[in-house]
Amino acid sequence: MTRCFQHANRICLVTAIMTVLVIARPAVADGIVVGKIYDPYVQPLETELEWRMVDLRDDQLPDVIQHSLGFGRSISDRWSYELYAIGNKAAEDSLSLNTYELEFKWQLTEQGEFAFDWGLLFELEREIDANAWELATSLLTSRDFGKITATANLGLIYEWGEGRANEFETALHVQTRYRLQEAFEPAIELHMGQDTIAIGPALTGLIRPSQGKKLRWELGVFLGADSKSPEQTIKANIEFEF
Repeated sequence: MTRCFQHANRICLVTAIMTVLVIARPAVADGIVVGKIYDPYVQPLETELEWRMVDLRDDQLPDVIQHSLGFGRSISDRWSYELYAIGNKAAEDSLSLNTYELEFKWQLTEQGEFAFDWGLLFELEREIDANAWELATSLLTSRDFGKITATANLGLIYEWGEGRANEFETALHVQTRYRLQEAFEPAIELHMGQDTIAIGPALTGLIRPSQGKKLRWELGVFLGADSKSPEQTIKANIEFEF
């Protein structure tokens, strides 16, 4: 009986979040829209080091490159956290550290327990120079269809502080990945947000250098689908898990 109530509570929570996302205005937090797509799973007793890069290219705008360095650990078999230091490089400027971000992931269901697997991601970000803040909650879901894995992230964001409009915004990220082999998996991704609709191919994989150690890699190139979107966005991601 207790297990049934727990499942009901999770389903009610997911339904409430999805309702808010539908009602919310379809925009995304200011800045770079293309980013990491999260699965809903937490790996117990795991530590992670991560590097991310996103490169925006547009003939009408200055190029922007963002680098992120992260450290994370699982707290339990359901919770994990990650702390990021983020720096941007625009045009001829040098790379400068200007943002910190704290993430918590909550795995809501066991893998394969329901038709879809579910999780939540909580993010708190502070831009140092402008004293601007951003709080986000994302609904994470994933399902396997044979050798294809579909993953979606639906985000609700609130931002406030200097230079911010103090408003709610939303985000959508979708990945369809073909599990060709563990070290090499092709994918298609869609990233949607304010002034950005980007779609394109990605490659990802998992390498096991030794027992208990894993190296995940990802590389993607995305093209803007309308005149408001950056013409091209490149993203790369490397995670070392042990």
